[in-house]
Parts: sequence; structure tokens; C-alpha cells
Amino acid sequence: MDYALTADQRLFAATTREFLAASVPLDVVRGLATAGVGFDREWWRRGAELGWTAPLVPEELGGGSVSSAPMADLALLAVEFGRACAPGPLVTTSAVLAGLAGERDRFAELVTAILSGETVAAWAYYEPGRGFAEAPERTVAVPVGDGFRVTGVKDRVECGDQAEVFLVPALGPDGPVQVVIPADTPGVTVTPMWTLDLVRRTATVEFDEVLVGPDAVVQSHPRAVRSALEAQEHVAAVLTAAESTGAAEHAFGLTVGWMFDRYTFGRPLASYQALKHRAADSKTALEACQATVWAAANTFGTDPTATAEAVGVAKSFVGGVTPELVQECVQIHGGIGVTWEHDLHLYLRRVTTGRAMYGTPEEHRRRLAALLDRKVA
Repeated sequence: MDYALTADQRLFAATTREFLAASVPLDVVRGLATAGVGFDREWWRRGAELGWTAPLVPEELGGGSVSSAPMADLALLAVEFGRACAPGPLVTTSAVLAGLAGERDRFAELVTAILSGETVAAWAYYEPGRGFAEAPERTVAVPVGDGFRVTGVKDRVECGDQAEVFLVPALGPDGPVQVVIPADTPGVTVTPMWTLDLVRRTATVEFDEVLVGPDAVVQSHPRAVRSALEAQEHVAAVLTAAESTGAAEHAFGLTVGWMFDRYTFGRPLASYQALKHRAADSKTALEACQATVWAAANTFGTDPTATAEAVGVAKSFVGGVTPELVQECVQIHGGIGVTWEHDLHLYLRRVTTGRAMYGTPEEHRRRLAALLDRKVA
């Protein structure tokens, strides 16, 4: 993906690719999965030094992006994470920083800790049995003095088992609120969940009458909460789509190489017309994935409706296409493609998880239909 990238953006992407290749090759990823560890904390701190956490943080707090389009920079980074099947809390940390954006002064210490990689923050968004972009209903915040008592369960919390702090949307008396809750607060219980992706791990987080003071309340006015949640949803959806695009791109590259290296009846697979057509279809779909993600990432900071539309298009298209594309790569590899030893299943796991997280194609299409209805009305 190179749509008029600046020199700094190209350097940012290349530096990230080289670092990931050297620090988390796929044998390391497999080792993390075997050990039951999502990512190495020191490795994440080194990544933070490279600027992974910086784009959504203002310069006065030590952040900053390499271009005038912070989300485009993050999307480039997410593509490289997908290529490498890399671990780490890139998506959930970025969503938290987007949620704290309007209250950076009050939460400057937390933002700085997340920026440095010393603190891992997770967005505790999903509730059991409920889909994406549904307002919190079963996690309740009851007023206690100037703060709240939070009770409820969140699941599919990305990197929840390694996070020190959670950003938690809950239902208050006047509508949704969003609060910061440290993982070691009395009443917080974290249980790792089984996740298809070997290193993009999730957890269930239970809040049993957890008391939070006024200094932990990020947003309490319903309009402010909804605005913050929408920004977080968009960030998480675009970065997940970008990761899936990078994973599919790498899987396709592996497959093209295999088609030239593998011979049958004295001819390389790449010489067969039927396989050429299948590869051409995959390449066309991949180009469309790259284009929709890049378009969505570059709409941030413009018209909110345009951003919502572009995000919905990107996540619904990429989520629908990439699992089929990588499955096609598996089929072209034949028997070896379905073995544990081959790397393709790592990429199939990544894109299948990406399809489900932060809005399935069906959920985003329904949102797009609702946006269209409002335009027509």
C-alpha cells in the first residue's frame, strides 16, 4: 500500500517492518502462543520508543505523528502488524487514547504512561451476548457521591489479561458514562478467554461493585460519551481492517511464491490458466482492501459522517473478503497448507479474528444502511 506516502511515512513503515521481522519472527509468535503469553512487555516498550503509541497523543505530552494524518500513520503501522502476525495491544491502546482525547489534561499522567509503553490500557467495550456499537446495558454505574459504583461483565477485552488499566463504558442514571478502572482495583476479576488468533488474546473482565472516584470519570455527559465511543469504534475498526489487509497481503505473497516454486507435471503452478485467474481475483480484492482502508484512515479529522461511512465500507469489505482470500491461499498450497507447521494458518486466524472484532461485515453494513436512511430522510 503506497498511496502518495510522504518520505517520513515510508520510513516509519519500513522501520516498523524491519523491527518486527527482527524481534517477533513467526517462531517467536509461536513461542508466545505456546507459553500462553500475548506479548512481551519489554518488547512493547521498545515499540513505543519507535512511535507506535504516539500518533494520537499531542506533542505537548510527548506524542506526535510523522504526518498530518495520525490515523493514516497508525494504519500503516497496523498493516505491518498484520504482515508479521505480530502480537501487542496496538488496536486497544489506540482506542483508549482516542477515548481520552478530550480529557488529556486531566489524564495526562495516564496518557504519558501509555505513550511510554509502561502502562498497557485496554478498552473494555463488549458485553456478553451483545454486538458491536450497542450502548452499554448490562454494566451499570450507580452514583456514589461524586463517583460511581460499577457492576457488570465485559468480554472480548483485547489484551485484558495483561492490562493495568481498563477504559470502561457503563450505563449511568442519565445514559452512558465512561470510566478508568485500574486492573488491581478491589472487585475486578480478569479471566483469559480462548481466542482463535494465537497472540491477539482477549479476556473477560468482571466488575463487582467497583468504586471509582470523580477523578476516574472520563466522560459522564451522554453526548460526550457517545462522541468518544464513536471515535473509539472508528479507530478500532480501521486498525483491525488494516491489520487484516496486511495479513492477507503477506499470505498472498507467500502463495504467489509457492505457485512459482511448486511444479506439477514438469510445470510450475503459476503456469496454469485456472490458477492465474484465481490469483488475479485475489490480487484485485487485495487492492480494494488497501484502497478502502487508506481512504477510511484519511477521512479522520474531517466530516464525522464521511468518516463513519468510510470506516463502515472499509471494515465491512475487508472483513468479508480477507478470510476468503487467505482460505484461497490455503487451498492453492494443497495439503501442506492445512498443516500446523505451515505459517498460513496463523494468517487465517488473524483475519478471521479481525472479521469478528469491532464489528462484523453485517454489523457495519447495517450501520451504513442507517446512515443512508438519515441522509435520505
